[in-house]
Amino acid sequence: MNLLLKYLSLCWFRNDPSELYPSKSFMWKAIGFYLASGIIVESLIADPADGTLEVLLRTIMAFSSISVLLLAMRKWQHFGQLFTAIFICENFIMTLAIGTEALYFYMVMQHYEYREEVSGILATLLVGWYIAIVSYILRQFFSYRTSISVITAFSYFVLTYGIPMLFMDI
Repeated sequence: MNLLLKYLSLCWFRNDPSELYPSKSFMWKAIGFYLASGIIVESLIADPADGTLEVLLRTIMAFSSISVLLLAMRKWQHFGQLFTAIFICENFIMTLAIGTEALYFYMVMQHYEYREEVSGILATLLVGWYIAIVSYILRQFFSYRTSISVITAFSYFVLTYGIPMLFMDI
């Protein structure tokens, strides 16, 4: 539990991910939660089969992107640390996204007039926060300048969400 709290503090821009050493069990649990929460969110938005496929594609893209970055930086030995830091924070954001979907459903049932706007604003805030968190993790891990870490985090977001989304539209 203590390790989880240390990883979650990354979502609040505290701690250094390079100083956190996850166990294999912890890493697999992070992946499992990532898959489960992603499938829940995508199934609420689209067909469950399509949502599951998209989450699997996102997972492959996330592993691939992190692997390529670490191989290019010659820091492959830190794969577990980096992917766990990103996945735990992404799991936190995904949990908030599930809450956002539940709020949207409630607003639909209550015939709330501005439900689309509220949902869109919350989604935009979550995506912005997600990019900021990944940027923070990369900046702490690689000592990047802020601009480079933001560009890399945005690129990671496009690779892990954009490409699977495009693939699903084909």
